[in-house]
Amino acid sequence: MSLILKILSYLFLSAGVQCVHQVSWLPCKFSDEHVFVNNDNHTETQLIHRQAMLQFGKTGDAPVNPHGITFLITGSKVDLRRYIEGAEAEQLECELHRYSTEGIHVRWPVMGARDYNHWFSCTLRHTKGLFTVTSFLRHPSDQPPPGQQDYHKWPPIGDKEILTTTVAMVIKTQTPSVRAGLGSQQKLHCQFAVDHKGPDITVEWDWQHRGEKSRLFSHTSRTGQSQGTGVGLRGLAGGDASYTLPFTKMSSEGTYSCSVSVNPVLVSVDINLQIQERPRVSLSTGSTLSLLEGEDQRVFCDAEGYYPLDVKIDWYVQDPPVSDQRVGAPLPKLLENVLQSSHKEKWDKTYSLTAFFYLRASLRDSGKQFTCSVSHQSLRVPIKKSFILTVEDPTRRILMLSIGVSVVILMVFLYLFRTQATRSCHERLSRQTQNSSKAACPPHSSLVHFLF
Repeated sequence: MSLILKILSYLFLSAGVQCVHQVSWLPCKFSDEHVFVNNDNHTETQLIHRQAMLQFGKTGDAPVNPHGITFLITGSKVDLRRYIEGAEAEQLECELHRYSTEGIHVRWPVMGARDYNHWFSCTLRHTKGLFTVTSFLRHPSDQPPPGQQDYHKWPPIGDKEILTTTVAMVIKTQTPSVRAGLGSQQKLHCQFAVDHKGPDITVEWDWQHRGEKSRLFSHTSRTGQSQGTGVGLRGLAGGDASYTLPFTKMSSEGTYSCSVSVNPVLVSVDINLQIQERPRVSLSTGSTLSLLEGEDQRVFCDAEGYYPLDVKIDWYVQDPPVSDQRVGAPLPKLLENVLQSSHKEKWDKTYSLTAFFYLRASLRDSGKQFTCSVSHQSLRVPIKKSFILTVEDPTRRILMLSIGVSVVILMVFLYLFRTQATRSCHERLSRQTQNSSKAACPPHSSLVHFLF
């Protein structure tokens, strides 16, 4: 019995913790509209930004802010808070807009619905880009449908008015912004829900980039017909309209729109796909570079295969640490005499860039470290490649070379001397026929024996 009580207590506390973290209200920016006909007899829309409150509760609840507009969301089969779970109120940006049905007025097929509704779209964005949620708020009206476009005569909303609404549709993406490398597979997330069973739904995916637009996929539940690929039909029944890109190319970059329509409303979310390729960095030298004092060398740093175009290449020089230095290493200094080539576009639409400088070797620069640092938006930290400069005194090299040549000549001379002496000895021994077994060549000098 005590075990059951502990389990019930745990479940009660867990539910209490979830309720504590559940968002109960949000401040919102409400973009109201004033539509009028100008002097040229053209219809214009003036946006009026007003402060509002999105409040979750039930009909008759007192507003959190009695001095502002309150959009009171009451219960329906679509719980908007379920789609923003895990986010704190301060991490959400809320926007409200009026929505025009373009003269289409149909009864929304839920129990107790009236013939005419005022519609509002509500968009919630996570400040860290984790998701975007857009929903439709349905506000029933006692008035008959207008005989004209509803935006020609929006009903006024008072500064302290409470609009009791329900969530009719919702759409969410957990990938509002995607960065992908070439040749990768990407799943663009899109899920939706409607507040009644068996709705006549049309799901579409569109792609747009630099003025080009194309339809990638469409499905209508009424006919069961589909066009295009990339969306699993089994998932659509459960509200999963995610689109899969099997192989990303440069032409895959752009804005992807997932839209769901149920007459008379259409809701959509945009997903921005950006192609990014990391640069490959290389130097024209190895890990060390040896030069003679006064010698000139052009040093290259190449960044290849990156996309998009905005890459930055810097060269730094750093003094070697002193042997008795206790605190830190010397700070690197930015080189000023660096030149850059122009960006070169490759066959795969990626780019390359070269940054180089002319290095004149000086003994005082020997031991210094030169570093190429490449920054790009595809990198969390810059890529760095370095080499150590070693500078030699040319007179010392000539002296060492002279000594080396002298030693070689001496060794050659001694080798020839030893060879000649040995040959002469054997010639003498060959001429002696008596006591030849006791004869022997005389020993050479100690220097010859030491070297050979």
